[in-house]
Amino acid sequence: MKCLAAKCKIFISFTCMILLMGCEGNYVSSIPDYPVFLDIDLRLAPYNTTLKNNNNSYVLFEKPRMGKELTDRIGYGGVIVYTNFEGEYCAFDLACPHEALSSVKVKPNGLGQLVCDSCSSVYDISFGVGHPVEGPSKEGLKRYKTMLQGDLLRVTN
Repeated sequence: MKCLAAKCKIFISFTCMILLMGCEGNYVSSIPDYPVFLDIDLRLAPYNTTLKNNNNSYVLFEKPRMGKELTDRIGYGGVIVYTNFEGEYCAFDLACPHEALSSVKVKPNGLGQLVCDSCSSVYDISFGVGHPVEGPSKEGLKRYKTMLQGDLLRVTN
């Protein structure tokens, strides 16, 4: 009996490990890969009043910032940097994945959601996920990496 239980545990552990490894890196987004690189100093306005210590707040980057044209990279349709309801930073491409055009962008509605005016899809970003909750889209928003080092927030892909 002990041998059978041990074999079951090993089999379950191995299966879980294979499933977890199989999920990573296999996601293909309808949003093409464009470079994303933003360094945001959270001590400076407007970031110190919008993003820092302010849940359900955001800043949109639809074009490179003045003076940062050589370093800012804003993805396919632009980037939203969001402080979610848990106080964590997250970032998403503004292009609607259902439409997959850089000119068709989602917009925040103030409720922790982004809405596409074209297809009426609604995406929940309130906890940093970006999954569709309403409308025809079945694909989540393209998410970017965020890394906080002191008061510097870096957004990359």
